[in-house]
Amino acid sequence: MLLRLPDPERRFATVELDSPGLRGECEWRAGAWRRRIGRPRTQRIEYHFRVVDRRGRVRHLLDPTATCTVRTSFGPRSVWEAGRYRAPDWLDQPGVSGSMTPLELPSELAVPLPVMVWVPRGLRSHQPAPLLWCHDGPEYAERADLLRWAASHVRARTLPPFRLVLAQPVRRLQWYAASPGYLRSVDLALEALRERYRVRAPLAFMGASLGGLTSLLVGMRRDDVGAVLAQSGSFFDPRLDDQESDFGGFGRITRAVDGVRSGRWRRAGAGPQVALTCGRHEENYANNKAMAKALRRRRVPVRLTDVADLHNYTAWRDALDPIWPNLLRETWTATG
Repeated sequence: MLLRLPDPERRFATVELDSPGLRGECEWRAGAWRRRIGRPRTQRIEYHFRVVDRRGRVRHLLDPTATCTVRTSFGPRSVWEAGRYRAPDWLDQPGVSGSMTPLELPSELAVPLPVMVWVPRGLRSHQPAPLLWCHDGPEYAERADLLRWAASHVRARTLPPFRLVLAQPVRRLQWYAASPGYLRSVDLALEALRERYRVRAPLAFMGASLGGLTSLLVGMRRDDVGAVLAQSGSFFDPRLDDQESDFGGFGRITRAVDGVRSGRWRRAGAGPQVALTCGRHEENYANNKAMAKALRRRRVPVRLTDVADLHNYTAWRDALDPIWPNLLRETWTATG
């Protein structure tokens, strides 16, 4: 596959391809900077070009020939898609219906926990209903179409009407790094939600990367959590993730991960049902496999799904079905 950035006047001194796993210098030839890569191992590639002009100024440019772009946590990127790639069918469903309520929930931290609570049309506050808590919820809603996903399943009756809590971390790298204060704050926040809404147990938690780690930690310490989805969970291990050792929360995370694997993080019963999804070529794949193996050894019901993509919201969006609605339906219908 050939990626190219036109530059007929050679205004740029150097150009590099900037993409997870595909970084490297481009070659100028025939009026364009070119980077040929072998057959991609994934169905999608998100990328842009890092260019340095003749004055030494650095910019990041999209590919003008790309037919698709995506917003990421690191700015917009161009997208290449394989011919076999297919987006989820539920993206074609009608728009989102229901109400959104902003709340500030009590916490043990320096600030309250800000959340948005989505409620599907027709579900009243006094009606008992399941509750799904999503870490990094606003980003999931914006970049993974989570509200459309939820609305489409409620509309199709493949899931019962449920309330969706979109949790937004104020200090993400601190709160989602196995913070005991944050985990205790989730307990306080859930008490406040139960005072406002009639919540039908068991609860469900979901998140990606550090949010996936945090969702699993909540699920392993609370008896009322029935289902957890951790996507590309950051289950750091000193042997597998030395490249992350400079991260300030690395030690705390590795201790928490070891506690989950060894069983020191205990709750009544075997634990929640756990779904893990992870790109088979991303850095977190090895630690996700290790976590799945350890949970099975502890007799925690767990399923790991490989994804033909990397560490991004589109990959997490595409991996929601069928594993997550199936697990939620099994968890919620088992309690009536």
